[in-house]
Amino acid sequence: MVSIDSGAGLANATIRQRLVPVRLFYDFLLEEGLRESNPVGRGRYTPGRRAGGQQRGLVPRLTKLPWIPGEHEWLRILEVARQESIRNRVMLALAYDAALRREELCSLRTDDVDPAHRTLRIRAETTKNRLERVVPCSASTSVLLSAYLAHRATVSRARGPLFLSESRRNYAQPLSLWTWSTVVRQIALASGVPRFSTHTTRHLCLTDLARMGWELHAIASFAGHRHTDSTLQYIHLSGRDLAEKLKTGMDHIHSWRVQMLAEADISKAAAGGASR
Repeated sequence: MVSIDSGAGLANATIRQRLVPVRLFYDFLLEEGLRESNPVGRGRYTPGRRAGGQQRGLVPRLTKLPWIPGEHEWLRILEVARQESIRNRVMLALAYDAALRREELCSLRTDDVDPAHRTLRIRAETTKNRLERVVPCSASTSVLLSAYLAHRATVSRARGPLFLSESRRNYAQPLSLWTWSTVVRQIALASGVPRFSTHTTRHLCLTDLARMGWELHAIASFAGHRHTDSTLQYIHLSGRDLAEKLKTGMDHIHSWRVQMLAEADISKAAAGGASR
């Protein structure tokens, strides 16, 4: 077992998950009469606004927004990515442009691509929530994809998986999830941005869509979210709602200050005229 305070850097959700079987084990010991208490209990009762109060867990639940790279970090990633093969470059472009998850990207097949309409079909069996969707890709990504398809024909002309391995051991075999993770990890280390991962491009794309003013349901449809609750984090991450509220509030305050200054000038002028 890994102790909670081992310094291994376990995520909050992982710690909470690992506590569950320990808690259930001690529940069993209680039922068998082998213990008098459960040291990994379900938390303490805390009075609150909700009816009946609430249970505060042993380890508090932390909700963190996804990490996305800053502008300088993104430029460093792109600088390294430019040195990659045509296959890796087009995979990075599609991962961002279409906000694809790792499995969705690696599972693309040649017949999922529609170059004429610049769209990709994301099959239901490759998605996290088993929802099929069709997503567009930009003109620049489409040009890069066309170049890759020409290169792919030199590796294999058979229809099937879009991205193929070019290593001597697995030549012309479908590219695995782990191989793609290794590629992205190498880019992250070479660029000096170790937090960059296969999911970062998806987070960045959806955040950018929120920044551009896309509606919540449109982003959810593009991302393949079944519920908009998952999409809300990108609205929060973009700061769009807060920025709009701040701008509206500041516009109102600015107008109020200008109006008050103008009224002060009018009152001063009227008082000056009366004294003369």
